[in-house]
Amino acid sequence: MYKTVKPTTFTLPHLILEDLETMSQELGKKKSAIILEALEMYMDYQDLQLAKKRVQESEGRLSADEFFKELGV
Repeated sequence: MYKTVKPTTFTLPHLILEDLETMSQELGKKKSAIILEALEMYMDYQDLQLAKKRVQESEGRLSADEFFKELGV
């Protein structure tokens, strides 16, 4: 998936760590793999939210077709 990785240190609440350990054992996955999947899903979700926000903020602006038409392109 990723060609390079960088070891990273961060802190988590004990309850999250306990859940992560349990999930890791039950799924047979490394904790880092579970965290990576979770972060990727979260970041995809946030990217979608930002895209929706940009669309809402752009209402009332010219569409691409209108923009190019005004430029005579």
